Amino acid sequence: EDTGGGGERVRLRIVGCDHDPFAGSRTALIHDEGMCVHEAPRGPHPEQPARTVAVWSELWREGMAAAARRVPARLVTREEVLLVHEGRHWDRLEWAVAQEAAALHRWCEAHESVYLCPGSLAAARLACGAVLELTEQVMRGHARNGLAVVRPPGHHAEAHRAMGFCVFNNVAVAAAHARQRLGARRVLIVDWDIHHGNGIQRIFASDPSVLYFSVHRYERGTFFPGSPNPSCPAEAAYASEMGSGGVGTGAGEGTSVNVGWNTRGVGTRPGDAEYRAVWDELLLPIASEFSPDLVLIAAGFDAAEGDPLGGCHVSPAGYFWMTRQLMRLAAGRVVVALEGGYSLAATAASAAACMAALVGLDETPSAMREAQRAADEDVRHAATCNASTAAAAAARSLHPHPSNSAPVPTNSSDALSVVRAAAYTG
Repeated sequence: EDTGGGGERVRLRIVGCDHDPFAGSRTALIHDEGMCVHEAPRGPHPEQPARTVAVWSELWREGMAAAARRVPARLVTREEVLLVHEGRHWDRLEWAVAQEAAALHRWCEAHESVYLCPGSLAAARLACGAVLELTEQVMRGHARNGLAVVRPPGHHAEAHRAMGFCVFNNVAVAAAHARQRLGARRVLIVDWDIHHGNGIQRIFASDPSVLYFSVHRYERGTFFPGSPNPSCPAEAAYASEMGSGGVGTGAGEGTSVNVGWNTRGVGTRPGDAEYRAVWDELLLPIASEFSPDLVLIAAGFDAAEGDPLGGCHVSPAGYFWMTRQLMRLAAGRVVVALEGGYSLAATAASAAACMAALVGLDETPSAMREAQRAADEDVRHAATCNASTAAAAAARSLHPHPSNSAPVPTNSSDALSVVRAAAYTG
């Protein structure tokens, strides 16, 4: 405004507004406690609600959740599920969860490694819907990447049935959704769960627009979903598909790639070095040539050190590195969706490491803590050395002649004693 004297005064008005301080974040995070209603009705089970609770707690403890943009989950629709599943699969699940306990138990017994409870369908719809919502956020440019903390997992679920702890095939539905409705021409699915994702591979076996890359324990076809019973035709089919011969069919031949580990005990099972070799020598060259528009990671953490089912040795730093490498693809459009992982501590630390990569940190939270501990130790050591030097100088000033000189202190406790003695004498 004009002050009347030829000068001008600028008047500022501060207007308060409610906003998310991380609204501009390029990483999205999605979770819903409603998924915890899916719980084994007959006692403890490895696939338990505590898995996502542990991951969610770790993300907040490490500051990863606060650094991301929270996205609300939603229920997947029947129409969306039918992008990859048969209608009878939805109908059977809907029927099963409405049954009384004994009938529901009999239904589950007729399936391969599946449990259901009355809330399971709602939880599965939330899990699948969350992965779809995150995929939409990334494909529409609202986020560059993101993590979906979801359960029940999905990569074993086939078009017509649930199996292997999985109800709906979350990642497969998201890939089909991205292809058919979000403009993705090619989708890369990287499945690093220690179990082969038979459901994903079978759903896209003949689709050349989806490249499925799995690294898993094979054990000559005997590791789940394979079986030690090769005489069963169904089990023999799994053993064939999860090996190097599982390359896809028809137009999709060559777009399924399987790296199966054959080991001879815990000491020979793979860790960071082996996974790095697979990434450098196989996955990244193949993926670069495929040139995907979106990367979906079926992120099971049962290959992590300490997992009771996987028995392998991948560290949080290994998962961090693998995630960082995949962020070089698809202009950084990466969606990470939780699959397996049955050590609560290992799964939580590994998921936090992936999230650290997604938000752009240079190293994992655990590595940063270790570096801080080392730095603190250096500071303490320097302080001890300085105290010892000061004490020695004080001792020399009290006893200037060599014949009367006191021993030079060798630790901080001795040094402080000499300094106190010098102060008292003075």
